[in-house]
Parts: sequence; C-alpha cells; structure tokens
Amino acid sequence: MLLERLGAGEDILGAFSSCAQKGMILARVAIAQRDLYYLLTEAGPVHAEPSGGLYYRTPSRSALPITGDWVAARIVGPEQALVEAVLPRRTCLSRRAAGAREEEQPLAANVDVVFLVCGLDGDFNLRRLERYLALVAASGASPVVVLNKADLCARLSDRIAETASIARGTPVVATSTLDPRGLDALRRFLTPGATIALLGSSGAGKSSIANRLLGEERFRTREVRMSDSHGRHTTVRRELTPLPGSGALIDTPGLRELQLWVKSESVDAVFEEISNIAENCKFRDCTHSGEPGCAVAAALEGGQVDAGRWASFQKLRAEAEWHESMADPLAALERKRKWKLIHKQARSFNKRDR
Repeated sequence: MLLERLGAGEDILGAFSSCAQKGMILARVAIAQRDLYYLLTEAGPVHAEPSGGLYYRTPSRSALPITGDWVAARIVGPEQALVEAVLPRRTCLSRRAAGAREEEQPLAANVDVVFLVCGLDGDFNLRRLERYLALVAASGASPVVVLNKADLCARLSDRIAETASIARGTPVVATSTLDPRGLDALRRFLTPGATIALLGSSGAGKSSIANRLLGEERFRTREVRMSDSHGRHTTVRRELTPLPGSGALIDTPGLRELQLWVKSESVDAVFEEISNIAENCKFRDCTHSGEPGCAVAAALEGGQVDAGRWASFQKLRAEAEWHESMADPLAALERKRKWKLIHKQARSFNKRDR
C-alpha cells in the first residue's frame, strides 16, 4: 500500500478514523503551492484546494497544509478533491518568514530525518550549519550533516573533524554524487516508512543527492558558479516523492535567508557545552555579560569555549529570545526586570570589592 510505504502508521490511521466515518480519504501532501495541493492517495494522485470549512477553522496560514502533511480529503470530481482537515503534525520544520513580519513559515511536516547538506567548496560554513542545527532541534526531527562534494576537498579529514566539533554527536557523513558508492553511508538512514528532508543552500547538491537516492533524474540540477561556488535556484518548490521500497524524500529549494523560529531551549541544545558551563554560574539568570561568578566568562578566558562559537551562540540566543518576546510580551517584560536586578546586584558587588 502506497500510504503505508509513505509512513501511515497507527498514529496517523487513529487520527484519521473519525474522518473516514464521514466518507473522506487519507492523503499526503506532495506539493503545496499557496492554496493548491498535489496529494498522494491510495487510488492515485489528485489535485486539491482547501475547503471553506478548513479556512474558517484554521487559526493562521501556518496551520494550512504544507508539504509532508497528512490530510483528510473529500473527492469532488475526477482527480479533484477538497482538503477538509490537517492531521496533527509529529514534527514541523519552520523558519521565521522573510522580511519584517513576525510570522512562522513552515517548510515541511512529519519529517523524521533531515539531511543538512553543505558543499565542501565555497559553500562550507560552520556558523550557518549551527543555525540549521537549531532549526532542526526545534522541529523534533533528527539531523544528519552531509558534507557533499567530497571529491573536491583536499582536506576532507580536517573538514569532518571541524564539523564534528560543532555538531556534538550529530552524525557527519561525507558524500560525493560522482562516485557510485558515494552515497552508501546515507542509505542506512532510509528506514522503512521514514521521511527524509534535504536542507541547505543553493548549489550544495541537494537535488543531485535526491536523484541518486531515488534512482532517477527526478529533480533538475545546474552547475554552480565556479568563482564563488554560488548556486542558482533550480529547485523552486518543496516536493515529496516516494523512495524506492519504502519511505519518502522531500527536496527543498536553497534557503537564501534563514531567520530562526525557535525557542531558547533549541539553541541551548545545539550549544550544549556552553549551556552546561552556564549552569555553574553564580546567578541562575546570568546573562554572561559581566556578572560576578560567571562560569562562561571564566571558560572563555581559560580557552574552554571557542570565541567564534560563543559569538554564534549569543547571536542565535538573541534571535530566539526576540522570538519568545514577540510571542509572549509579558514574559519578555519579566525577563527584562530580572536582568535589571542582576545588573544592579553586579554593580553593588563590584563597589564592595573596591
């Protein structure tokens, strides 16, 4: 059965049971472009749009169907359907919408494993990778760092070591789409019924990897610009495709801008070594900006924390806290009050030490 191959387990079937009694069918969203969808069903693919009732019940656009969603649909004509309900998402990859809006932009739903693809050419960037890891940590999916274009890298072992130092236990795999065995290390993550998503910048090789895993040239690819390894947007939409045997793969366009839509806990999980040190600070709400007894400041001075990684942590933590403050203004005011009290205590300690 197709939907079983795509990961329709007991949890999905249980959530769908009440809709089945109303004559609806279970489907998975393969493509979502604004309010038009391409659904995969047991009877074959259908084109669909949201029903008026779904629009009325949905609190925000982020809750409307996206690629990877399981939905309940009603057939209304030959290969035509209306989506009546979106089943609960197990995981959801989201970023903050581009521009000045404080709005969630979901990228893909019900993803089990995310291949974070970094090209081992001019695309290699550890600070960007930290940002991607925070996004995946917030989603509930499991990350795998894919260092693609290993054939172009003269210092492969060094790059793997550098990546492992910031990935902190996340699997790091070096690949090459030019080598017939270059993707063998990735295939162990293609477990039955699992959904794999590929994220990364343009030109990193996501579509080439997808084509090799699918065993066909499903997605268009283009050469990167040789002067700076810059890719050109060839993939223009997120698309779910069944994998041979079992499971599904979601290819995504390169992300020019990746503003975080995460909580502080997700950033702390990516920078676990800094979070663990911060637990030893004298003040529970230490901001690591001059308070007495700051364990992080001592670790920076002693070389236990890398200065570049600390700067990245501060930047991503600030983004997460801004997001939290916009979502809950009262909590932000309380946090600001606590910080003012901490700074006041710090000044009093400094005066006493003189």
